[in-house]
Amino acid sequence: MRALVQRVSEASVTVDGTVIGEIGVGVLVLVCAMQGDSTREAEKLAEKLAKLRIFGDTAGKMNRALLDTGGAALVVSQFTLAADTTRGNRPGFSTAAAPDLGAQLYEHFAAHLASLGPRVETGRFGADMKVGLINDGPVTIWLEIPPDGGEKISD
Repeated sequence: MRALVQRVSEASVTVDGTVIGEIGVGVLVLVCAMQGDSTREAEKLAEKLAKLRIFGDTAGKMNRALLDTGGAALVVSQFTLAADTTRGNRPGFSTAAAPDLGAQLYEHFAAHLASLGPRVETGRFGADMKVGLINDGPVTIWLEIPPDGGEKISD
C-alpha cells in the first residue's frame, strides 16, 4: 500500500458541494491499495503512520507522532498514486488494486488507524472529491508497505 502523508494545519474534502470530512491539526493521507495488497499491508501502513514522528517537540525537532499530539487524520483514496510514468506521457494505473478490493483496503486502513487512537475522517472512495489543505511546514512524506504475500481479501 502507498500513502502520501502531508502534515496539515487543516484539511477538508468536499463531494458535490458538501464537506464530508474535515480536520484541524494533523495529517492528510492520500492512500492507494496496490495489486497484491492485503489487510496486513493496510494495518502495517496505519501503524507506521500513527507512529511517524513528523510533529515538532518543544525544541522544534520532529520527534512527536500523531498519537503523541492528539492530531487527527483525513484519509482520502487516491488510486493515481499507482501511476506508472515509465512509458510515454500518459500514466498507466494497472498496478493499482481492482476497485472493489481497493475500496475494502481503503476502509480497512482508515478503520485500523482509528482503532489506534487518532480521530479519523474520510473522503468517499471513487467519488470526484475536492481536497483542501494548509500544508504545515511544508512536510510531505511518502510511505509504502510492499505486499508480503499475506492472506488476501477475496473479491
